[in-house]
Amino acid sequence: MEKTLVVMAAGIGSRFGGLKQIEPIGPNKEFIIDYSVYDAIRVGFKKVVFIIKKDLEEVFKETIGNRLEDKIEIEYVFQEKDSMLGKYKYLAKKREKPWGTVHALLCAKSCVSQNFAVINADDFYGYDAFKKLSSFLDNNKDSNTYITINFPFIVTSSLNGSVKRAVCFSENNIVTKLIESKLTIKKDYVLCEPLNGDKSFKIDINTPVAVNMFGFKTSIFKYLEEYLRNYFKQEEDVILNNEMLLPELIKEKIDEKEIKLMSALSDSNYIGMTYKEDLKLLKEKINELIEKGEYPRELWR
Repeated sequence: MEKTLVVMAAGIGSRFGGLKQIEPIGPNKEFIIDYSVYDAIRVGFKKVVFIIKKDLEEVFKETIGNRLEDKIEIEYVFQEKDSMLGKYKYLAKKREKPWGTVHALLCAKSCVSQNFAVINADDFYGYDAFKKLSSFLDNNKDSNTYITINFPFIVTSSLNGSVKRAVCFSENNIVTKLIESKLTIKKDYVLCEPLNGDKSFKIDINTPVAVNMFGFKTSIFKYLEEYLRNYFKQEEDVILNNEMLLPELIKEKIDEKEIKLMSALSDSNYIGMTYKEDLKLLKEKINELIEKGEYPRELWR
C-alpha cells in the first residue's frame, strides 16, 4: 500500500532562535528533514508533503526540495494564519502565533488520499521508528485505528531546558490517555505541567511520550474539521491565546471512543532540537550513527 509522509515544517522555531528546518546537521550540510525522508523512502513511502509558510517557499525548495525531487514525489502546502478558517478568517489578523498542529494538518488535506504519517520537521526519529510506523500503515485495515510512535521521555529530553511532549498512558499497547505537557526534569522525577491548565503531575524518566510521530488513515480529517469548528465556538480570548494540538484532539476522540490509538515504543536514537544549544549534540549523534554504518556519509549520493 502506498503511503504519504506529511512533514510539519511551518514552525517559527522561537525557542531555538531561528529556522530549525534549514539548520545543517550532517557532514554534507544535510538537514534533519533529509534523514527523515531518507528513512521514509527505505521503508516504502512514495510521497512527501511539506507544510511550510508561504514566505519560506523559495528558500525551502532551494535548500531541501530540489535535492529530493528525483528521490520521491513532493508536494508543498502552506499554513498561513488565515488558511482553512472560512468565516473566522478575520481572527487571523488578531493572531500572532500559528494555530497549532490540528490546523497544520488540515492544510495538507487536499494532498493526502491514502494512509499517511505525520512528523515534525525538527525532530530526528530514526529508522526503527519509521519501520514500525510503516508496518502499521501497511497492515492495519481499520479506518479509525491510528498509531503513535513513542519514546521513553529521557530519550526526548533536552539538557538545555524544558520540552513539550504528550505523556502517553496505555494498556496492552492501546492508548488510554494523552496529556500534552511541559516537562521539566527535577532531582528524582519529571514534573509534567499540562498545557490545558490541568493539575501538574509526576512521571518516571522512562515514561513513554509522544513526539508528533503518528500514523493516520484519511478518516482523521473529519475529526480535524470538527475540532476546528468547535475551537472557534469558544470565547475570542481563548481562541486567540491557545492552540489546536493533535494530542488534544486525539485524547478527545479516545475519550469519546470514536478512535483507537495504538502505541509502539521505538528504540531509535530520537534527537530533538528545541534549543540552539541542542545543535552540537545532534551533530555528534548523527556522526555516531554514520560511523556505525546506519547512514551513509553522503546521504543522497
